Amino acid sequence: MVLKERVVIVTGGSSGIGRGVALEFAKEGATVVVADVREAPKQGKYHEQEVRTPTLEEVQSLGGEGMFVQTDVGDHAAVEALVQRTVDAYGGLDILVNNAGIHIPGDSQTLSLEAWDRVTGVNIQGVFVASKASIPHLKRSPVGRIINIASVHSFGGGGGPAYAPAKAGVVNLTRDLAMEVAPDGVTVNAVCPGYIETAIQDYLTEEQIRDALERTPLPRFGLPRDIGRACVFLASSDAEWITGVALPVDGGWLAPA
Repeated sequence: MVLKERVVIVTGGSSGIGRGVALEFAKEGATVVVADVREAPKQGKYHEQEVRTPTLEEVQSLGGEGMFVQTDVGDHAAVEALVQRTVDAYGGLDILVNNAGIHIPGDSQTLSLEAWDRVTGVNIQGVFVASKASIPHLKRSPVGRIINIASVHSFGGGGGPAYAPAKAGVVNLTRDLAMEVAPDGVTVNAVCPGYIETAIQDYLTEEQIRDALERTPLPRFGLPRDIGRACVFLASSDAEWITGVALPVDGGWLAPA
C-alpha cells in the first residue's frame, strides 16, 4: 500500500476517471475525499452503463476510509469549504487530484459565451482555485502532491474551442505551480488521457468512436483504472523527483504526431 495514511481529495470523483482514480488510491491505502456535484455516478450510453454504486461505498468496500463532499469546482467558496472540511476531518491534506471537468459540444459559431465561461470555469479556473486553497496544507505535508487531469487535446485542436484551450492551460498551470512550490518539496504533475471509456463520451457518434479506436495504436480504449494507476505512481514516493511533467496516458494516441 504505497499511499497508506495519505489524505487525498479527488474532484469529480463520483464518475468516470475521477472514480477510477479514487478507487485505485483506496486500494493503495489512501483516505479518499470524493468531491463532486452529485454523489450518484453517471451512466453512459456507450460506457459505464452498469455503474450504480457511489464511489465512497466502493472505497469502503475495499476497506478504505473517506467521505463525500458535494462540491461544484466552479464555486470558489465551495472549493475552499471542501479543503477546510478535509483538513478538519483528517488533520491535513497530502494529495490533490484536480480531475473535475466538463465538455459542452459546439464550435466557435454555436458555443455560447455562457457555455465557454462554464467550461473554462470548471476546467481551468477550478484547477487554480482548488490548488490555491490546498497549497498551504500541501506545504505542511512531507509528501505534498498536486495531480491535474488534462487531455491529449492539450497538445492540439479537438474537443471544441473552450475544452482544448482550457486543457492546454492546465498543462501550463501545472508547470508554473511546479516551479512555485518546488522549494517546499511539493510536486505538481499532469496526466493527459486519451480516449477513456466513460460516460463523458456520450456526445460522440458511434462513427466517431470507431475512428478514435482506429487512431489509438494499442488495440483497446483506456479505462479509468489506467489513469488511476498513473496517478498512484505520481502520488507515490517513487515519483518524488518528478515535477512539472504532462504525462500522456493515451494508448499511443500522440505517438504519430
